[in-house]
Formats: sequence, C-alpha cells, structure tokens
Amino acid sequence: MKMTQNKEINMAHEKLTIHFDHGDVEIALRPDLAPKHVERITKLASEGFYDGVKFHRVIDGFMAQGGCPLGTGTGGSNEPDLPAEFNDFSHQRGVCSMARAMDPNSANSQFFICLDDASFLDRQYTAWGEVTSGMEHIDALPKGEPPANPAVIKSMSVG
Repeated sequence: MKMTQNKEINMAHEKLTIHFDHGDVEIALRPDLAPKHVERITKLASEGFYDGVKFHRVIDGFMAQGGCPLGTGTGGSNEPDLPAEFNDFSHQRGVCSMARAMDPNSANSQFFICLDDASFLDRQYTAWGEVTSGMEHIDALPKGEPPANPAVIKSMSVG
C-alpha cells in the first residue's frame, strides 16, 4: 500500500514509469478518480506512443508538459478525445493531470506534472496520478516554452 494525498491505494499494477536518460519517474495511477484517463495513458504507454516524445513546455514553479507527438503542444494520438473526469484530487507538487484545449472534453495524449501548488487548476483539469519517486528528474527538466534542448521520454512502462 502507498499513501497519496492521505489516501491509501493498492499499488499492484497501478504504476506508470517514465524512463529518461537521466533517471526514472514512478507515478501511482488513480483509476478510482479518472478511469478513462488512466486507461488512455496506460494504453498509449504500452503501445510505445510516448517513446521519443519531448517535454515541450516546462514552466519553473508551475508544471512540466509532455505527450504531444509533434513536440509543439498541438498534437495528440489517433484516439478520440476524452470526456472530462474532473475530481477532488488537488493539483499539488507531483500530481499528474491531463492537458487539454479550451474544451473541457478535449484531453487526448498530453499530460502535465505539477512542479508546485497549482490548486487553481482543481476541478478544471483531470488529475489521474501522482509521482511517488523520481520527482528530482522532473525538477531537472530543461525549462522553457519550448525548452532550447527539451528532455525526451525514452519510454514509458506500466506495472
């Protein structure tokens, strides 16, 4: 069992790992909060969709965003957009959430990891997980919109 935001969850098979050249980041998945979003992230990760994808937007003190196959923040997967699954999981440091366009039902493949308190996003973006180890590797991502030399996801694994 692992504690995330004061909630005990069973970690068996509910973990996603982002592999970078500079280290791994483990994320506890929260299908109890956002089942469709967790299903999408794990499906795309298992299919290798995120392999070689950049963290194209990293704002110090706010968040790090990746998951765009174009590396620009304008792309997504070939899957249909997801309906919002807004929840009460607060956007605090280490929380993983889906990026979207103005339409709340437009999340697809892009996600972000909060670098600090971003609770002003609560119930407006779908939180689907929380970093449990390796947050120092997210902190070390090159900053910028886009960064001059963006970090690249080597791969993502589930389980």
